[in-house]
Amino acid sequence: MSPLRSALPFWMSLALVPLAGLAMARGGWWWALIPAYAWYLVTGLDALLGLNTENPDPETPTARLVWHRAITVIWPPVQAVVLFTAIWVATHGTHLGTAEKLGLFFGLGVMTGTIGMVYAHELLHQKPAWERALGDLLLAMTLYSHFRSEHLLVHHAWVATPRDAVSARYNEGFYRFFARVLSDCPRSAWRAERRLLARAGRPWWDRRNPFWRYAALQAAMLGLAAALGGWEGLALFLWQAFVAVWQLELTNYVEHYGLTRRHMGEGRYEPVRPRHSWNAAHTASNWLLINLQRHSDHHYKPDRRFPLLKTYTPDEAPQLPYGYPAMTFVAMVPPWWRRRMNPRVRAWRRQFYPDIADWKPYAQGALPMPRGAL
Repeated sequence: MSPLRSALPFWMSLALVPLAGLAMARGGWWWALIPAYAWYLVTGLDALLGLNTENPDPETPTARLVWHRAITVIWPPVQAVVLFTAIWVATHGTHLGTAEKLGLFFGLGVMTGTIGMVYAHELLHQKPAWERALGDLLLAMTLYSHFRSEHLLVHHAWVATPRDAVSARYNEGFYRFFARVLSDCPRSAWRAERRLLARAGRPWWDRRNPFWRYAALQAAMLGLAAALGGWEGLALFLWQAFVAVWQLELTNYVEHYGLTRRHMGEGRYEPVRPRHSWNAAHTASNWLLINLQRHSDHHYKPDRRFPLLKTYTPDEAPQLPYGYPAMTFVAMVPPWWRRRMNPRVRAWRRQFYPDIADWKPYAQGALPMPRGAL
């Protein structure tokens, strides 16, 4: 198969652009087409297309991935045009009522959270500075720029341990998790960057602290929203950002729920392995989310670009029963989530760690931290 043909399914996110245009132009319930496409249509396609268990050649040269990479590169300007055009239309047109505006920007938040955040994640993991800069732009559009520091410096180092705020604990409901990460993650990101600066002998106010860049980019986004739409435009922008963050953290909640790395003593943990992330090989949702659901491999080999991520068998990594769009819907109803996922977590424990009898310290965060971790 040619590189273009193999990449085209991953471009299905672009269908959200005309849907957003229809919602802007027509009002009414047209905004509902955005979440309907991202959540329900993709889940239906997953049921029809089943699992994709084929693995690519990890040695595929980057030159053959140009069409795969292109979708992540063009998305930041596309998203910016859609989002800020919507602010102008909503605040200067007369055909949208208050409920229609809120619905429109809910739909746009689904788009910026489901697509923009996922693409930002891919871009921030790349070595070229220009790709990381595009990731920063996407995060700034949702006022979540600290995610870059938290994800790269904290999450990947401490995933599936009590040290990582976004590794959901066993039996922890989503809403408790959401409140916790909104509070803990900005602070852990700040501490991580401050420690890096201190190791280089620099104070926290040094210009190399990326939080200055984060603040400038987010201020620019807020300023543009206000310039285009005044206070109403600013409020709609904030509503969109909240919905996007909610979408991101729903995904974070699903990715590692209840999974823990073995504590080796003295605050040390075993190396990250595929078993420490939930894997989902569902075809259509992996197209939409550019293989994010091959999350077991992403944490095992975080430098792999998304087209080269591999999937794993149940003997190697725990498997979700559905793709992320369906699982995040279940996560919003904690009793339903626990009925579906707690037995899977217990089965995972029996499969990979049959010798651990007491899991309370893992679930409650009672294990000792390494010196200087906080």
